[in-house]
Parts: sequence; C-alpha cells; structure tokens
Amino acid sequence: MRDDHDEKYWQANIRLVLSLLAVWLLVSFGCGILFVDALDQIRFGGFKLGFWMAQQGSIFVFIALIFVYIRQMDRLDENYRQSSPNEEDDAS
Repeated sequence: MRDDHDEKYWQANIRLVLSLLAVWLLVSFGCGILFVDALDQIRFGGFKLGFWMAQQGSIFVFIALIFVYIRQMDRLDENYRQSSPNEEDDAS
C-alpha cells in the first residue's frame, strides 16, 4: 500500500514538472522564436515585445516558475503527508 502512495506522489510530481516545463517552452521558444513577428507589433518599455520576451521576459517567467514549483511542491508534500497510510514511516 505504501508503494501505491509513493507512486501517486511521484506521478503528481512529474505531472507538475512537465506542466511547468511546457509553460517555459511556450514562453521561451514560442514567444522568443515562433511568435516573435506577431509580438513585435506590440511595444513594451520602448522595445518590441518579441525581442523583450526573448531577452528578458523568458528569464522572468523562468524565475516565477521556480517559485510556483516551490509553492506547489509544498502543497503536494502536505497533501501526501496528511494522507500517508503509515504515520510511523513519516517520523523516520
């Protein structure tokens, strides 16, 4: 039963990591390369938005994703700690 609990935890963990990586891919590759021409029609701080996303925006999004990952992992750990089938294993 403990193995099933651990497997669900790791599935949730991998699902979170893959979803955050998808967001990062969309922002860094999509906004910086694929959609740059459309984004360049918009100005942000005096710069074309496509250029800004490629140079600065994707870095800011990556840092924000780190904080999202930390918060979500804290919640995930707390949820799986509360639903742990064997409390004695958590103490060690």
